[in-house]
Amino acid sequence: MKLFSHPGWRQLTVVGVYAVKVGPDGQIASVRLLLSMAAMCSWPLYQLDIKNVFLHGDLAEEVYMEQPPGFVAQGESGLVCRLRRSLYGLKQSPRAWFGCFSSVVQEFGHASHSDQDGIQKLKQHLFTHFQTKDLGKLKYFLGIEIAQSSSGVVLSQRKYALDILEETGEPLGDPGRYRRLVGKLNYLTITCLDISFPVSVVSQFLQSPCDSHWDVVIRILRYIKSTPGQGVLYENRGHTQVVGYTDADWAGSPTDRRSTSGYCVFIGGNLISWKSKKQDVVVRSSVEAEYRAMALATCELIWLRHLLRELRFGKDEQMKLICDNQAALHIASNPIFHEMTKHIEVDCHFIREKIASGCVATSFVNSNDQLVDIFTKSLRGPKIKYICNKLGAYDVYAPA
Repeated sequence: MKLFSHPGWRQLTVVGVYAVKVGPDGQIASVRLLLSMAAMCSWPLYQLDIKNVFLHGDLAEEVYMEQPPGFVAQGESGLVCRLRRSLYGLKQSPRAWFGCFSSVVQEFGHASHSDQDGIQKLKQHLFTHFQTKDLGKLKYFLGIEIAQSSSGVVLSQRKYALDILEETGEPLGDPGRYRRLVGKLNYLTITCLDISFPVSVVSQFLQSPCDSHWDVVIRILRYIKSTPGQGVLYENRGHTQVVGYTDADWAGSPTDRRSTSGYCVFIGGNLISWKSKKQDVVVRSSVEAEYRAMALATCELIWLRHLLRELRFGKDEQMKLICDNQAALHIASNPIFHEMTKHIEVDCHFIREKIASGCVATSFVNSNDQLVDIFTKSLRGPKIKYICNKLGAYDVYAPA
């Protein structure tokens, strides 16, 4: 049982734990994949705004809340009301709304439509069930600017980047200001892939930032100011193959000597997912650091394959994982390197199973052609520009 208390709109657990409250996958890579699919299939993109979405879902659990002002029964006190529908602030609301929306779409007969007649029928179906506003062609979504043309789709966050730049000009006043600004920079990495590594570094000092950390943030902002409109370009490249690149910077952290893992994943030649993450443990060799990065990237490859299957998009073909460390590739495909791998956690070795089953095939790339360097280490301007071009970075606002 849960009690939804009005002051502060807090939800408190009275007995037991929350029931299942997981909603649909909210990873931004899912959004990128859908937009990439639109570019590859020349689908038009439209946007609808459904009002008060969290008030439509039916609750399966027993949830009670205090009576709102004006609804208290005369002569009674301490009474609560049981909720039949979800409310804003409830942990179950996203899942309840998704269940409601799914049933409405399935009632229509969900199918992908590129013709205007089918799209209009779906809109009318939603209009009859929800108070919906048609926003026309998709241009702005969750702080992401979307520009679609016959040649492809461009994602950028220029307005958001310019808003962040207004935070500069003052010295570090309190840790809260540093945390807020770094949080905004983290959100900017949704489309600005070239700042992923430096932002991940400054994110490690949120607890007790000092002036030197603030100076690094200012340097990141100066870099953003030079190209605030840079984003990612999605095009139709004639295939849907899933290819991942992975890399690691061994003992790159000067404070604790931990390594940094990085990966990026292309689907149909379009960059869908990327990550820069500090490893949880200190590793004994560069080979082990690369091997752990390969395991992290394999997890992302498998998840994206499941997502593609659910969307019934592309061919169910072998995925490719590319690394620039020959020893790590041999360990992944040959388990006899016992002395080098016996101390590595079991969960990292599942990559061997995926290779043996044919789900993933590994390949070697020369370090000079390694695209993931931008997610694991600091690079100079020409190298950054070269890798960004290879990854599909594009500035729609740059002069022709």
